[in-house]
Amino acid sequence: MTTSRTTRLLMAGAAFVALSGPAWALDGQDLLAKINAAYAAGSGVLKAEAVEVNGNDVLLKGTTFTATGPDEKSIKLGDLTLQDVTEEDGGAYHVDRIEFPEINVTEDKGSFSVKDLYLAGVTVPGSTAAQGLASMMLYEEAHSGPLSVIADGKPIFSVSEASATMELADDESSLSFEASISGIKADLTVTDDPKSKETIEALGLQQLDGEITLSGSWEPASGALEVEDYTFDFANVGSLSLSFALSGYTMDLVKQLQETARTMQADPKNEQAQQAAGIAMFGLMQQMSFTSAHIRFDDAGITKRGLDFAGKQQGTSGEQMAEMVKGMVPILLAQAKLGALQNEVSTAVNTFIDKPGNLIVAAEPEKEVPFPMIMGAAMGAPETVPSLLGVKVTANEE
Repeated sequence: MTTSRTTRLLMAGAAFVALSGPAWALDGQDLLAKINAAYAAGSGVLKAEAVEVNGNDVLLKGTTFTATGPDEKSIKLGDLTLQDVTEEDGGAYHVDRIEFPEINVTEDKGSFSVKDLYLAGVTVPGSTAAQGLASMMLYEEAHSGPLSVIADGKPIFSVSEASATMELADDESSLSFEASISGIKADLTVTDDPKSKETIEALGLQQLDGEITLSGSWEPASGALEVEDYTFDFANVGSLSLSFALSGYTMDLVKQLQETARTMQADPKNEQAQQAAGIAMFGLMQQMSFTSAHIRFDDAGITKRGLDFAGKQQGTSGEQMAEMVKGMVPILLAQAKLGALQNEVSTAVNTFIDKPGNLIVAAEPEKEVPFPMIMGAAMGAPETVPSLLGVKVTANEE
C-alpha cells in the first residue's frame, strides 16, 4: 500500500511538472516586446521573422533593426542568440550575452563592415514606467571589433575597437560609465574639392590617427550628471578634453525630452509642430542647473601649421600672422563684452600663440547656476556671464 501510494505521488508530480513546464518556460515574444518598449525611447524597433526558445537561450531569427525618424533606415542583423536569459522580479529579463553576426553593407561604390559585436550583462526592464534606472535597458559591456568604411575601393575610415561599460552602484542609485574608441583612422585625401585639398595638405591632415575616451556618472534621482573626461586625441593634431557637471537631469526630465523628440520626429515637415516642440524642449532644459565645466586643448603641431597656412593666404609668414592674431584678439573681445575677463583671455592667447602648449577654459561658479539665470544674463547683460559662471582662461599650465 505504501509502494502504491508513493508511485501515485511520483506520477502526479511528473504530471504537474509536465503541465506547468510551458508556464515557466521563457516567453521569447514577451522578451522581444519589452526590448522594443525600451528601445522606443531611443526611437528604434527590432523585428524578428521568428522567435525560438531553447532552454535558457532565445533565438531571434532574421532580425532587422530600424532607426525611426525622418530618414528611417533598416539594418539586417541576421540571427541573434540571446544567451542564458533569466526572468527577474517585475517581469524584467537579464541576458548574459548577445552576439551579433558580422555586418556587411554595400551601396553603390561604397561598403561598410563591422565584426566582433556583442552586448554582455543586458537588463531589459519589465516596464518603462518603473522608477529610476529600473525603467531603462542597461548593459554591463558593449563591444565592437574592427570597423571599416570603403569608397571606390579605397579605405577612408576605420576603427580598431570600440567598447563601453556601465556599472550600477550597490544600491542602484547611480550609474557610472566608461567608453573608448581606439585605432581611429581617416583618409581625408578623398575629397574632390581643390580648396579643401589645399587646406588639408597645408594643415597636415591627410591621414588622421587617434582615439576617443569617455567616463562619467549619473544619479537619476538628484539629476546629478558628471562627465569626468571626454577626450579626442589625434596624432600630430592635438588633444581636446572636455568635462562638465550638471544637476536637474532627472529620469523624469529624460523621459520628457525623449517624448518631445518623438513628437518632432513624428511630423518632421510640420514647421509649426517643430517650432512648438522646440520651444517645449527649450523649456524642459531650463529645469537643469550648471555646476562646472572645463575645456582643455593640448597642441601637437596643428597651431603652427594653421598660422603658416593662414599667413600664406594673406601673403605673409606664419610669424607675422601670429602677431596679427595677437593684435586682433583684444578688438574682438571688446565687441564680445566680456568685461574683466578680456585681459585674462588676451594674456592666455598671447602666451599660447608664442609657444603653443595648452589652452584651458574653466568655469567654476561658487554655487550651481540655474539655466534660466544664465540665459537671462546672456540676453540682458552678456558681460556678467563670465563672473556668473566663474570663468577663467589660462595657457601653458603644467
